[in-house]
Amino acid sequence: MLARVFAYLALICALAGTPQPLVAQEQITVFAAASLKNALDDVNAAFTKATGIKVVTSYEASSALAKQIEAGAPADVFISADLRWMDYVAEHKLIDPNTRANLLGNKLVLIAPTDSKLANVAIADGFDLAKLAGDGRIAVADVKAVPAGLYAKAALEKLGAWAAAEPKLAQAQNVRATLAFVARGETPVGIVYETDAKIEPKVKIIATFPDSSYPPVTYPVAATSSTKKSVVGQYLNFLRSAAAKAVFERYGFSYLIKPVS
Repeated sequence: MLARVFAYLALICALAGTPQPLVAQEQITVFAAASLKNALDDVNAAFTKATGIKVVTSYEASSALAKQIEAGAPADVFISADLRWMDYVAEHKLIDPNTRANLLGNKLVLIAPTDSKLANVAIADGFDLAKLAGDGRIAVADVKAVPAGLYAKAALEKLGAWAAAEPKLAQAQNVRATLAFVARGETPVGIVYETDAKIEPKVKIIATFPDSSYPPVTYPVAATSSTKKSVVGQYLNFLRSAAAKAVFERYGFSYLIKPVS
């Protein structure tokens, strides 16, 4: 009898020392516009702390992300910096239309390096951005595809500044690359979102473009049609929460929907 007890105890000890299979942490993949990085990193960290669900985020120009989703990239959620690229993936049936919502808003600003003598620039009809840039270039995101560049082009056309400014443009792959041009002093001025300017200490806002000069900067969000993860709903609900709203607003975004919790 005693021998059986010792044998049983030995078995328990052996099992205790045997590595047990780890339970994989649930995670979702989010494709998000580059301008969202700092704010969304904080929102995602709060979501993970509250739920234990890991969020892997890819930040890039909305145009590039939409094309990646079209090519089959494994995204669960897409957050675009404009309606155009969300409409694009919707037309290709790559998102779940029932989950789509306009989440955030932003503003377009003109920036310069912090040590620049430029300040308090007035932007109105007839604004001469080319003259303001002097012998330098004007940093802007790709005006043919990237939302920040599309908004910038629309504003300059509306103000009558496009023809003179176009030859001086230094176009970047996304708005954060545009921000970096100015922060490094490679261009004397640049056009970015207000929220980008606020997180970079090496630049300053010297003017805000009139709201009437460009379409409203809108960030729609939706789950992709390919995702099979039930936790995606939890994530979308969290983006609609008062906690997420507080973070986004702290970074300067306008929150376009009523929080659900």
